[in-house]
Amino acid sequence: MAQKLNSMRLLEKHNIPYEVTEFPDTLRDAEEIAEVLGVPPYLVYKTLVVQPAEGGKPLLALIAANRQLDLKALAAVSGHKKVTMAAHRDAEQLTGLKVGGISALALTHKNWPVFLDQPATRFEHILVSAGQRGMDLRVPTMALVRVVSARIADISTE
Repeated sequence: MAQKLNSMRLLEKHNIPYEVTEFPDTLRDAEEIAEVLGVPPYLVYKTLVVQPAEGGKPLLALIAANRQLDLKALAAVSGHKKVTMAAHRDAEQLTGLKVGGISALALTHKNWPVFLDQPATRFEHILVSAGQRGMDLRVPTMALVRVVSARIADISTE
């Protein structure tokens, strides 16, 4: 069993059941990860770090592996004029986590706004990063929304 991560402690504290899924930590692409895990890509959610153009707290956007973030839609729902994807290096500096292991569950102490893409609500469970490369957690979608205070919004395109 892998060591216990903060994301798991958080879920346990809230009595939220989860399953740990592990995969080679060299994989960073959520679609490849879905393939290795034998899970449809629409159930594997990647966590993207997005920065408001005018500065301020970064945002976290959770979208399915097979979808693209719609920056205009995210800017609109988050009340910003414009938002941009954080560069890998900036994302790692801001979060203290490695790209491929960035997890909303591991960042709740930062109180960053979290946005979960609307399609997630169609599924009982989704997979999200555990906060470390090579590990995802299968969590109940609505429990995840509660524990990370996510706002559900339409923020992606095919």
